[in-house]
Amino acid sequence: MLLTARHLSKVLQLTLAVIKPDAMAHPLMMEMQGSGVGTAGLREVLRRAFRCAHSRCSSRFSEMSKGKLFFIHVTKSRFFYQRLVEFMSSGPMRAYILAREDAIRHWRGLMGPTKVFRARYTDPTSIRAQFGLTDTRNTTHGSDSPESAQREISFFFPDFHQADWMEKEEPLFRSGKITYDHQNQVHTLSAATQP
Repeated sequence: MLLTARHLSKVLQLTLAVIKPDAMAHPLMMEMQGSGVGTAGLREVLRRAFRCAHSRCSSRFSEMSKGKLFFIHVTKSRFFYQRLVEFMSSGPMRAYILAREDAIRHWRGLMGPTKVFRARYTDPTSIRAQFGLTDTRNTTHGSDSPESAQREISFFFPDFHQADWMEKEEPLFRSGKITYDHQNQVHTLSAATQP
């Protein structure tokens, strides 16, 4: 099949999505996650389950706040630092690399405002409005810029080579030559397109 402009849209953008411990413990959130956010036009490129031990989480926040990597840019002097470390080490999390045209804006729109109270009033159908408990326990994280997406993806998926994916797999994802793997909860190249 000859791919024409009609079949190819704009280049896909990658973003990082993290499902936080409060959402991982919520049965409805997990059910929604199991059906794939692909229903929202986002494609799951990779998924990683992890748990952050308290000591690692604490040292990572210190390290990350210098590089402005992840979640919120916190330092130990911030009043909520200890609460955030306790929360982030309280249970399992999942990180996803998501792809879509304008993926960062789209994922952030699905999440809704960071502050749960605001989300409930301004965007009641957003993930945070439906499942968030507090501003710390707000269910999800999403990169806020292409630069932070690149840093955060590299941090959580050190073996993922973004430039290689953009060159080799992005055109296939963009043209729809993918299938959803329900067991692994990611999109994969269709069998006919794999080398």
